[in-house]
Amino acid sequence: MPASAEPPILLEARALSFSRQDEPVFGPVDFALRAGEIALVEGDNGSGKTTLLRVLTGMLRAGEGEVLLDGLRFSLDTMAGAVVFLGHHLGLKFDLSARENLRVSAGLYGLRADADADAALADTGLAGFEDEPVRRLSAGQKKRAALARLLILPARVWLLDEPYANLDRDGIALVNRLLDDHANRGGAALVTSHGAVSFAGGEPRRIRLHA
Repeated sequence: MPASAEPPILLEARALSFSRQDEPVFGPVDFALRAGEIALVEGDNGSGKTTLLRVLTGMLRAGEGEVLLDGLRFSLDTMAGAVVFLGHHLGLKFDLSARENLRVSAGLYGLRADADADAALADTGLAGFEDEPVRRLSAGQKKRAALARLLILPARVWLLDEPYANLDRDGIALVNRLLDDHANRGGAALVTSHGAVSFAGGEPRRIRLHA
């Protein structure tokens, strides 16, 4: 790629909007998320930040507009394994151990090259808790187990809804480091947060939602 060329667009929203019972929730919103970019979704309570991420994952159908992934119109086929969502519900099976949860996720969505479940759990502070049933972990440890999943999946686009919730200061620093590493590998992330966000790569771009 020439030095002057911009990084490729991984995820794009065009005139995207969503309504619930004929009442607008957000939009229209336009943005392009490029490789190596972290963007922060902002808006007042009820402005549709979580709803936007759910629309981008296909969990909710947009009222108007379209979503493109790597230049292709969004579908469950185009996003399979390419996008990972982390929300308030962590997507963990509580009767399985943290290690078993990662194996299930890898079986469903693939494994990133050179990724290792135990190394990911150690990296997120869960060394020694690999075989503990998730239901016995603290809220912060559950969040760390969900973050470990980000490290093993091949998804280039991360959609993170309040990833700092239930984490202490070290956990917040961990999320920022994971985001920096992901961006440096050519990935991109869209993040919602009520707290302070800081990345080594600089101030994130901000996307403001309005109804």
